[in-house]
Amino acid sequence: MTVTRELCEIIAATRFESLGAQCVRRVKQAIADGIAVAAAGSLQEPVTLLAQHVQSLGGEPRSTVWGHGFKTSPVQAAYVNGVATHVLDFEPMALPPTHSVSPTVPVAVALAEADNLRGSEVVTAVAKGLEIQARILLAANEYKPEALRFHPPGTAGVMGAAVTAGHLLGLDRDRLAHALGIAGSRAGTLLANIGSMTKATHCGYAAASGLDAALLAARGFTAHQDIFDAPRGFVETFFPREFDRRKLLGYGTPFRVVEPGLAIKMYPSQFATHWAIAAALELHPKITDPAKIARIVLRTPVMTYCDRQQPAGGLEGKFSFQYTAAAALLDGTVGIDSFTDTRRFRSDMVALLGKIELVQDPDIPGEWRGMRVAIEAELRDGRKLRAACDGPRGVWGQPPLAAKEHEAKLRDCLAHLLDARRVTRLLAVLDTLERQPARGIRTLVSLLARHTARRRPQPIERD
Repeated sequence: MTVTRELCEIIAATRFESLGAQCVRRVKQAIADGIAVAAAGSLQEPVTLLAQHVQSLGGEPRSTVWGHGFKTSPVQAAYVNGVATHVLDFEPMALPPTHSVSPTVPVAVALAEADNLRGSEVVTAVAKGLEIQARILLAANEYKPEALRFHPPGTAGVMGAAVTAGHLLGLDRDRLAHALGIAGSRAGTLLANIGSMTKATHCGYAAASGLDAALLAARGFTAHQDIFDAPRGFVETFFPREFDRRKLLGYGTPFRVVEPGLAIKMYPSQFATHWAIAAALELHPKITDPAKIARIVLRTPVMTYCDRQQPAGGLEGKFSFQYTAAAALLDGTVGIDSFTDTRRFRSDMVALLGKIELVQDPDIPGEWRGMRVAIEAELRDGRKLRAACDGPRGVWGQPPLAAKEHEAKLRDCLAHLLDARRVTRLLAVLDTLERQPARGIRTLVSLLARHTARRRPQPIERD
């Protein structure tokens, strides 16, 4: 049996009872986090533009576009909702690094709504979709962000979406192999688009393309059934340097969402910048007047895509060591409103960015485990203040987030879209997701359908 078919046999045989209590708990946490950040993300300009575009295309109204009050086809709903999940760069981070929640949760919810499926099937489908992404990147040893050739959601993510949909559509081994073969021909994303609106579409397009591939396979559409084995296939094209097929076939033993787990992000920005944010937040209370800063030196691993001293706007600031550190130093907090154009071009931010020197040190590991970012602030009176971060809270090897801390994040994100009563109802559904009947999924999406918050959060204003 080929690797592809052996893998598909393992995946097709995986059921809710196969997951185990710890896996179910971790998957539910990932789903809740993804839906919460998508609720906040649905109000962002890129998602609004995309929602308008998709609505203009039409489509059978079977699945809800979150936050925008209309339904469309499951594929198009997964597309928009996948972008909403990733647009803030706030959903959980996997190891090896990828955004595995964005291409899976929107697919599972869109199909469950359209086909009247229960919550346990959503949990199972997402667990399987998360696992295949993690196994692909583990087999490829894709731990170093700086060494990536493609943005991972466009490679592993599209396969994760196909597996997620494949479970809900009941694909057997052979049809799942065809779905992965179709999905493999939709893979690929350009890292040059990091910092632009297009980056978030990598996750949305992966969700839509993987779902579409599974729907085609369910109808009998065919592709190469050995896409992981084939010459010029998925592995040879996207991971030519290294790929350990034994790690791929370790699928589910244990599930990677359990070990090493997902890191819950507490700041809505590119994950490497969290080290800079945490270090800068340590310095913030020691600097009573930012105008007295003469110079800032940031020492980081070599990550050229995070060297953006003068980001073009708030969105690009998410991918800047300099900007994220400056926001933390100036405001003592980093949140969704830290990345508006209003905040980017306030006079204090403009002044401080001009004082930051970034030193990218090749001796500092460029992987999440072992990474370190140090910051030194030199004041006009000659004093030097220093701080460093070896890993923010919740990252691998660091103390985990408390349940109350994560709930606070969920409530804050959901409150951008929903009033307090609906936030509480939504969290209750998510907390019992594996026990929800089909009507529970309908309740979930009806709560997400429209913007009901009394007022939108206001941008941070600084003189």
